[in-house]
Amino acid sequence: MSRPPLPPFTAETAAQKARLAEDAWNSRDPERVSLAYTEDSSWRNRAEFVSGRGEIVGFLKRKWARELDYRLIKEVWTWNENRIAVRFAYEWRDDSGHWFRSYGNENWEFDEAGLMRRRVASINDLPITESERKYHWPLGRRPDDHPGLSELGL
Repeated sequence: MSRPPLPPFTAETAAQKARLAEDAWNSRDPERVSLAYTEDSSWRNRAEFVSGRGEIVGFLKRKWARELDYRLIKEVWTWNENRIAVRFAYEWRDDSGHWFRSYGNENWEFDEAGLMRRRVASINDLPITESERKYHWPLGRRPDDHPGLSELGL
């Protein structure tokens, strides 16, 4: 299975890859998201280590059961050949109604078919008030005319 755009990446194709990843994660569909990764993909997410699509699906199900009203924006930081580094911020609330903005960086490595074989994510959570939220689009894909991280000053 091929997952364009394929490496080696350019500025344009790295940005496309990041937006496709953002769109998939904003769907909050673990099975859909997992298809962008190799069968034996290796992750570090915060202090948790995940290996393979099955574990990815389980991880994402747990994540989105806890992180409600999840909305994410990703932005390419840099790229080279088959690697892309992105920064991101997402907003979510817990089941008590407390809001957070989580900031992070991800390092991605892709195989020749464009599937991600390695993902390393470092993330920090910032409690915010509901009035401090910046992401108000309906759940799902971020609208094309919605500002990105840089435009929002994040």
